Amino acid sequence: MAHTTVLGQSHLRPETFVKTGEVEHVFRRVTLRLIPLLAFVFILACIDRTNIGFAKLSMSSDLNFSEAVYGLGAGIFFIGYFLFEVPSNLLMVKIGARKTLARITILWGITSICMMYVSTPLSFYIVRFLLGVCEAGFYPGVILYLTYWFPASRRAKATGLFMISIPLASVIGGPIAGAIMKQMVGVGSLDNWQWLFLIEGIPSIIAGIFLLFFLPEKPDSVKWLSAREKSLIHDELAMDGGDTEPKHASFRLALSSKRLWICAGIFFCLVAGNATLVFWVPSIIYEMGVHDALNIGLLSVIPSLAGTLAMILNSSHSDKTGERRLHCALAALLAALGLILTGVFVDSGVIAMITLTMAAIGVLGAMPIFWSFPSAFLSGTAAAGGIALINCLANLAGFVAPYAIGSLKVLTGSVASGLYFVAGLEITAAIVVLALFGKARHQKNETLGNRAALE
Repeated sequence: MAHTTVLGQSHLRPETFVKTGEVEHVFRRVTLRLIPLLAFVFILACIDRTNIGFAKLSMSSDLNFSEAVYGLGAGIFFIGYFLFEVPSNLLMVKIGARKTLARITILWGITSICMMYVSTPLSFYIVRFLLGVCEAGFYPGVILYLTYWFPASRRAKATGLFMISIPLASVIGGPIAGAIMKQMVGVGSLDNWQWLFLIEGIPSIIAGIFLLFFLPEKPDSVKWLSAREKSLIHDELAMDGGDTEPKHASFRLALSSKRLWICAGIFFCLVAGNATLVFWVPSIIYEMGVHDALNIGLLSVIPSLAGTLAMILNSSHSDKTGERRLHCALAALLAALGLILTGVFVDSGVIAMITLTMAAIGVLGAMPIFWSFPSAFLSGTAAAGGIALINCLANLAGFVAPYAIGSLKVLTGSVASGLYFVAGLEITAAIVVLALFGKARHQKNETLGNRAALE
């Protein structure tokens, strides 16, 4: 560290500390301005894509849907998501984050409301597919958007704070969905599950309109940052090769990188665990002997709260230490153990809740750390397309896991076999991370953008 000498004494340069304090202050401001808004909107997205888990409690019997029909309908969302994710993210580079994220939010709100008109398996499949089409691009769009504002050394925490919207959606959405399902029985001419889709779809439309007017594009476009603060952000981004302007790194060349496909495989396994928790926790709690919809909603909060805390603590500790590999792999192994034990003790009430919570801690704790790996070798257009490609390929697990669990339950009469299958995927993710990713740490002021993430 630089020193100055005054009257024979050595002193640390005060401007070093001043600038460090300024940088911390400006990124706190950026975090408070952007992350709560983005997280809130994604909470709405998660609620609208997963409230089918609560609707199933009466929708399946009302419409005479089998477990396999439900599993296929729940998962087919991710087929539409898969097909339109990359085009949406590449389009975002051209037309901007504000218009892209607003368009996505408004359209998924409208489509979610249309779920109330489902009456046959075919219409169920079509609307769920269209919901995936409409939501495609929001999550990877935000991951790309954060690269415009946060350097690599700060991005895991920022991503983790954004991603707590996933478990918070269950914390908030579970009790609300349970209350709607209980209180709206026999109200008007609609069934309670139809009220659920209507009531929970409207806020997304309103939120999309809000984004259209108030979401800033990049640091240079906002008035709430001074010229000095904008300069500090530019300097921090430049340190890891980032910039607020796309670098136009080739997406075609990114496709030839084995690291991109390895990352997609890892995230596929992690998403399978999350999809299992999202779509099957209400049914698993029901199998424990809890049949009241409101109580199911309240109990579903427990794993989600624990997962939220795990996301924050694990991503913050990873940024602080600069270690990514073990933070991701050990969390995935914990998820596998939790899923296996849930299958063993699914009829054991309290024990099953404890093991479900363990699985949520592992799955959700691993996910924000994962995004440190692809951000190490993707930038510009390659980042837009690569992040979207990783996410859309991985989200096929959102189709595979629910459908596999539903089909295995039909064959075996128990949800346990499906949980064991997903646990195997979590173990696979941990092994790949431990075997293939480099052990080197990065210091807080170093960058991941200029170094390979894989050995």
